[in-house]
Amino acid sequence: MNPRINHRLILFPHPFQGHMNSTLQLGRILYARGFSITIVHTNFNAPDPTSHPHFAFRSIADGIDQSEASTSDIRGLLALLNVRCAVPFEECLQEMVSSQGGDAAPIACLISDSMFSFTCGVAERLKVRALVLRTGGAAFLYVATIFPVLKEKGYVPVLGSRSEEAVKEFPPLLVKDIPAVDPQKPEVMFRILDNLIEVIKNSFGVIINTFEELEHTDLASLREVLSVPFFPIGPSHKCCVTSSSSSLLVEDRSCISWLDEQPPKSVIYVSFGSLAAMSEAEILEIALGLADSKQPFLWVVRPESVRDPEWPQKSPSCFLEALEGRGKMVKWAPQKEVLAHPAVGAFWTHSGWNSTLESISEGVPMLCMPCFADQGVNARYVSDVWRIGVHLNGGLERENIARAIKRLLVEREGEEIRERALVLKEEASVCVGQGGSSYRALDALVSHILSFK
Repeated sequence: MNPRINHRLILFPHPFQGHMNSTLQLGRILYARGFSITIVHTNFNAPDPTSHPHFAFRSIADGIDQSEASTSDIRGLLALLNVRCAVPFEECLQEMVSSQGGDAAPIACLISDSMFSFTCGVAERLKVRALVLRTGGAAFLYVATIFPVLKEKGYVPVLGSRSEEAVKEFPPLLVKDIPAVDPQKPEVMFRILDNLIEVIKNSFGVIINTFEELEHTDLASLREVLSVPFFPIGPSHKCCVTSSSSSLLVEDRSCISWLDEQPPKSVIYVSFGSLAAMSEAEILEIALGLADSKQPFLWVVRPESVRDPEWPQKSPSCFLEALEGRGKMVKWAPQKEVLAHPAVGAFWTHSGWNSTLESISEGVPMLCMPCFADQGVNARYVSDVWRIGVHLNGGLERENIARAIKRLLVEREGEEIRERALVLKEEASVCVGQGGSSYRALDALVSHILSFK
């Protein structure tokens, strides 16, 4: 560990699980580089301070009540957080700026999640330099920069569209890969992406959880279009010197001992992240497809992921008994540990960026079922650019599910995909080591922060 630097960084994570993970990972990385870390966070989805005893934590009131915190309207909640958090955050930062001196290390800069639209303006008023953390990949961010063009050419889909039309100006994307708009409130998605690009343009740089070897072309395009420094330091979970948990949900570790009993590369790990929700009919098709695949599976089913609240109590026991131990269900899993386990041969994922990068880092092929936001772009890159996974084409029907799982775990195509995935795994490992591209980007980030006066 480097000697302590007499500078403090203020990190402000967005309160969704994937964003919180990335921010706390970044905090651990920069703490190891000698900075003092203060986490400013909302009361909604607050992190556990005991998991990070070396950090200081400051909470702000967000005014989000239980009904508003429903994750069924993600875009609405994003907008609400931007409205409710602006004043409390400014008051909190103002207090920290005013209290500098004495025993408190001076504030070097603010690092806020790019989904907060107000933070750069607050920082400018308080004469604090602001960087932004982009928790998604470079490809989707580039799509966000050309969203007005996509809109003008009629490519932006409405919710529910599954158009296979090619986006000629940006291969290999299809229309269905682009974030969809709600026809009743189309301006919401446009505003979210406009705010994202504006925040980045107003910042002093972007920390992004990716690596040059994975997204070199899109990173080069972003540097040209947005004209701010980019620091690709990922995969950030591979840079952390400690393994403190940042999960907002309780992890069921019994799945690790279950995996220990399975043959190598035989298990399909199934997890659709912390936000996606499905109908009981869809969950039933998944269950039957897993059963028909004849492969062992580890399936994460959050209580909130099924729209029927009684389903977790009434379905799994008889379903699993019929499989005689071939499947295991948990409410949440230690995902990075699961993906690194030798028994796991494929990952059926919603294609969130953290999950995608964690799978790449362990060389695990992916079965992609994107749900919303950046996930369609991520999934298309997995299947068509990096060629380390396949799409679940044909919808959530048991025959399609069983066929796709066998493609990855049994057939020759799956072996070829795994070979390409292992090449990317090696590149992800090398880039965070001394002299690697992400290691150098982190050095450049530290120098950039220390240059602020």
